[in-house]
Amino acid sequence: MHTLLNDPSRRAWLRKTAWSAGGLALAGASFGLPATRASADENLKKLKLSWNAGGICTAPVPVAVKEGFFHKHGLDVELVNFAGSTDQLLEAIATGKSDAGVGMALRWIKPLEQGFDVKLTAGIHGGCMRVLSAKSSGIVDLQGLKGRTIGVSDMASPAKNFFAISFRKIGVDPENEVHWRQYPAPLLGEALKKGEVQAIADGDPTIWNLRESDHLYEVSNNLCGEYANRVCCVLGVRGSLVRKDRATAQALTQALLEATEWTANHPDEAAAIFAPNAPSANVAQLAAMLRSHTHHHHPTGDAFKEEIALYADDLKSVGVINAGTDSNRFATRVFSDVIA
Repeated sequence: MHTLLNDPSRRAWLRKTAWSAGGLALAGASFGLPATRASADENLKKLKLSWNAGGICTAPVPVAVKEGFFHKHGLDVELVNFAGSTDQLLEAIATGKSDAGVGMALRWIKPLEQGFDVKLTAGIHGGCMRVLSAKSSGIVDLQGLKGRTIGVSDMASPAKNFFAISFRKIGVDPENEVHWRQYPAPLLGEALKKGEVQAIADGDPTIWNLRESDHLYEVSNNLCGEYANRVCCVLGVRGSLVRKDRATAQALTQALLEATEWTANHPDEAAAIFAPNAPSANVAQLAAMLRSHTHHHHPTGDAFKEEIALYADDLKSVGVINAGTDSNRFATRVFSDVIA
């Protein structure tokens, strides 16, 4: 089992290459080499990478652009802010309208089960989902939400899936002993204030900002217990690209892994790079969010494949994917070890 997290030599190498990429970018800017840069850009492989520009968990994506990680690996990456459904996103990748995408494992696994030709090549980080209650409610753990109503931004959201799994693990039926009510994400806080729900669950930055602005209690998150070292955000690459141009799939994956490690080591700088995408949050808040995530945990290889299989098992337990699906076989089908 091999992860970038628990291999000190690998992490040291990533830090070194991250520093080098940043240093080279600064050197080019200092000495002013526009013609050389333009000439070099013509030789870069052009790719389209889809992402949700409003999600702080995707901060390594703009970091990879700004700090030169994509260029370092010979890539000219166009970022596509995708606001449609996950099925539409995966279809766009599978059919070549986009070459890759970054998203949430607990939203992607169900459509991947249905056969989209997209290969997961690496985990990006863990953390960023939270369930909150009012401090006056007396609700301090998930058991306290039995029989209560939880507000979510959509009934297939990663947060809804994750906390349904968490309820199942503590013996609470997430369908019959917990009630879920959908609201637009910006109205979750109001629903809690009005007493329409007793808790709210979503992802950062929305849920973090509500916790801070409304002084709410964090009942649980997706870094508790066995999930402390489990990714939630993943990179998916078009299957045909993996098969026909493995070197490019590898370059893209490696660039994002290095950008992720750089984000872990430079949360303030990463927050500043991401900040234009989250005008409602200040840089200090964004940096605090990044520090709470596990950007040092970005598994590849067998370790990542095992995490996919574990999530498949989890989603079977709450009826999201078919009970008859073989989790290990599924993980082998949707994963590709392009780094090996």
